[in-house]
Amino acid sequence: MWIERIMRKTYILFGLNLLLILFPGEVNASAQSESHGVYIVYMGASVMPNGAPRNDHAQLISSLIKRKKNVVLQSYTNGFSGFSARLSEEDAKSIAQRPGVVSVFPDPVLQLHTTRSWEFLEYETGLKIDANPNSPFDSSSGGTNTIIGILDTGIWPEAESFTDEDIGPIPSHWKGKCMEGLNFTSSNCNKKVIGARYYDDPNSNEHSFGTPRDESGHGTHVASTAAGRPVSGSSYYDLATGTAQGGSPGSRIAMYRVCVAGGGCLGSAILKAFDDAIADGVDVLSLSLGASPGEPDFANDPVAIGAFHAVEKGIIVVCSAGNSGPLATTVVNVAPWILTVAATTIDRDFEADIILGGNKVIKGGGINFSDLKKSPVYPLVDGISAKSDTNEVDVADARNCVPGSLDDNKVKGKIVLCENKDEVYAPEEKFDTLETQGAIGMVLIDNNQRQAPSKYGTFPIAVVTEKDGAEILSYIKNNSNSLGTILPTVMIPNYKPAPVVGYFSSRGPTFGIKNLLKPDIAAPGVAILAAWPSNDTKEAILRREPPKFNILSGTSMACPHVSGLAAVVKSQYPTWSPSAIRSAIMTTAIQTNNLHAPIQTETGSYASPYDIGAGEISLSGPLQPGLVYETETIDYIKFLCNIGYDIKMIKNIVSTLPINFSCSSNSDSDSVSYMNYPSIAISNLRENESKKVNRTVTNVGEDESIYTAMVETPNGVEVEVVPNKLEFTKDRKKITFQVTFRHNTSYESDLFGSITWSNQKYKVRSPFVISKA
Repeated sequence: MWIERIMRKTYILFGLNLLLILFPGEVNASAQSESHGVYIVYMGASVMPNGAPRNDHAQLISSLIKRKKNVVLQSYTNGFSGFSARLSEEDAKSIAQRPGVVSVFPDPVLQLHTTRSWEFLEYETGLKIDANPNSPFDSSSGGTNTIIGILDTGIWPEAESFTDEDIGPIPSHWKGKCMEGLNFTSSNCNKKVIGARYYDDPNSNEHSFGTPRDESGHGTHVASTAAGRPVSGSSYYDLATGTAQGGSPGSRIAMYRVCVAGGGCLGSAILKAFDDAIADGVDVLSLSLGASPGEPDFANDPVAIGAFHAVEKGIIVVCSAGNSGPLATTVVNVAPWILTVAATTIDRDFEADIILGGNKVIKGGGINFSDLKKSPVYPLVDGISAKSDTNEVDVADARNCVPGSLDDNKVKGKIVLCENKDEVYAPEEKFDTLETQGAIGMVLIDNNQRQAPSKYGTFPIAVVTEKDGAEILSYIKNNSNSLGTILPTVMIPNYKPAPVVGYFSSRGPTFGIKNLLKPDIAAPGVAILAAWPSNDTKEAILRREPPKFNILSGTSMACPHVSGLAAVVKSQYPTWSPSAIRSAIMTTAIQTNNLHAPIQTETGSYASPYDIGAGEISLSGPLQPGLVYETETIDYIKFLCNIGYDIKMIKNIVSTLPINFSCSSNSDSDSVSYMNYPSIAISNLRENESKKVNRTVTNVGEDESIYTAMVETPNGVEVEVVPNKLEFTKDRKKITFQVTFRHNTSYESDLFGSITWSNQKYKVRSPFVISKA
């Protein structure tokens, strides 16, 4: 799902206000025969400062159409003004030199980040569906009248998760449409899937869909995770059987198809989808996609730009953190106006046991429907012992069972033990080769795939940890007649510990911005069961119909869990701002697992805010947060100043700046810490020095209430909160407090702690990090 950011020969052009007009005949003649790329012309706010409609947008488009009929691809007129057009590379260079043009850069092709999970979250938060008829999981009321917009690969509207039986009328604030296309008519939308759009590039077969229908399954899976109706008896070929439903089953779904499986997601399509969604009236936007890890470039990032305008209009934007973990500084979608989601496991395991001679059981993983015998009657061999005698074969290749490295006669009729460290061949590719050589099964040694199960169909494949792999290897080496078998997968419920951070989940700190803590929150994203296109024969196992539900892992799956929760909060508090909803979700998060111990990473170490942000989402907490941290648009603009953006660059993101606004002469990276964010990150705290930050909280609980500060402090750090008691009244809804950090000794690694405001009813927790550099 998430691999890397791909660049194609297309360009995005951002200008200020009018500033760019092309006239017929202006193009350099030498460019006429060149290949053309897509540019996006950004023209700022969609209306004039006095509120009047703009006419320069239409004039500019008209001037281009006079040159070539189909040059303009998309027009942006709702959240911001602009359009995309296909121009030559020479034109792009020329236009970049014109007065008022901010930047010209390649149009990025972004990649996708890709049942029981909600029941597990209920258990973790102590919330029971039957005990609370107003819980977010009440299928008749959860998220009613909220609309979740999803930018993804499309939707399979026939899935049972999208039935509109017993659903009320479409919310009156919906202004969108159901686009017809290939195998998709207006009748495919209903009172559940109320909107569907797609964005074709008419000059590119790779990025022309012709339909909002999902052809890969990713969008359908994401949409049903966020807002699917309850479907009892759901399973993946009888695995993970139960009732599958989304986090906000009463919400309506609007799908914006901006991606094609394998072809990525065009930045120009993403911006157009944001523009449409703003006008359509969505309440939440969910994006399980993003760029590759690296220094954030908000001025040239279509997700960051589109999200900024959506948040300005009151739409909360939820994005996946990326699948580049467990490496540090890999988290993406880090703009502070985006709610960024990491991935964790839930309390079930997909277990494929390996039975050795003497009936020794090794608990493997992965999803297979093996038909091998249940008793250990098959000879075992490891990759090195089965190495081809050809001199060209490397020992490491044999150990990893790289195709072509093993001898046919040495693997025939045997189960082969393989490592998985070559990072070139997928396990299925290795087994395909082994099967042609006569092998009957494979045991793969891979800690990561043991945690996040892959699907192997009827192939007898099981995955074990390095520890268990060493035990199997020892058995093979010490027994001349080593035997074993691989059993088909079974689902183990109530697995502990859970949650655990998904090995793939991208981690903080934020690249280049140590004073902004990301990710924000964590949610289930490992082995998630959700709806799937029923015609996908590629996912079908031998002699079975294609599955109606599928199991996937990724931050793509974690993101819609939070999107669904955000819709539930929005439904209960329709006037809350996006930052208030984000704060409610973050400050009520959970930091412990089902063993009542701190949440762990895939290695067994305690998870830090770099892994899970504020923690695992709570289902009940955000509905009664007590206090919220509200972040205003001006805070985000000052953030851009503080990370070094000048006014010209900021106008590349922001439609309208306050009159006479300028960045403060004191703007610097340390000032990022002053943003009124639900978490705190400070850096360069030297020995025996102190740093101070302010935060303002808004009371959304009882009018008369008192909160006391509790601080979880790392060793060697003094944290003082002033005042340490907050007294709210009917007339005093907002209170500002100051936090002073002092460090008495040197420190070698980043330090973590938290500040919690509490009373008898509420606990409002904010994590903090003190980074060394």
